[in-house]
Amino acid sequence: MLELTEVQAGYGPAPALRGVSLSVKEGEIVTLIGSNGAGKSTTLRAISRLIPVRAGTIRFRGELISNASSHLVVRRGLVHIPEGRRLFADMTVRENLLLGGYTCRRSELDARLARVYEWFPVLGERERQLASSLSGGEQQMVAIARGLMIQPTFVMLDEPSLGLAPKLVGQVAEMIRSIRAHGITVMLVEQNARLALELADRAYVLQTGRIALEGPSREVLNNPEVRAAYLGL
Repeated sequence: MLELTEVQAGYGPAPALRGVSLSVKEGEIVTLIGSNGAGKSTTLRAISRLIPVRAGTIRFRGELISNASSHLVVRRGLVHIPEGRRLFADMTVRENLLLGGYTCRRSELDARLARVYEWFPVLGERERQLASSLSGGEQQMVAIARGLMIQPTFVMLDEPSLGLAPKLVGQVAEMIRSIRAHGITVMLVEQNARLALELADRAYVLQTGRIALEGPSREVLNNPEVRAAYLGL
């Protein structure tokens, strides 16, 4: 469904990604783990076309998107839910969600809202509240639901558990499982390596802009080097 081949991308003279190759099959949850600065978020930004690809190729459903505009990537069904939620704090839950449906016809918005509220009933109860008044877990729910308003086939989640209390991390895990259960493919970047590896089917370990290890998540979880570096074991 998604394939990166020898992708180089970054922000300054030296690329942050130095030949990244990976793939995600339809229906999978695939995670990308690594230390801070390894290039995880940069990989997602390159895929969603928020930063230029200097070399290599990115294909989505067989179509080359390496040089596509970000809004065209979204229209093709690939959605990036960034780190930090990035809600409009002085707007209501409903208003934030409606912004997520900006690519669809007005006649479709009510049906899409109803679908999101069916997935996340608490958002229907909170739809007139300001986003700033919600708990951290509820704000993350709005961020995910806003992305789902586009009715994507592929969702990239960047650090969805960041800043949440431990008791809310389980809620995020259930959200991710629910997304996949609804037929949406997931690519997950998550600093909580154990959470990511327990959720995912396959995993890639990124080190200084290169893929250092890949395989089924259970195998990666049991790798001694991964356990020492990312799980503290």
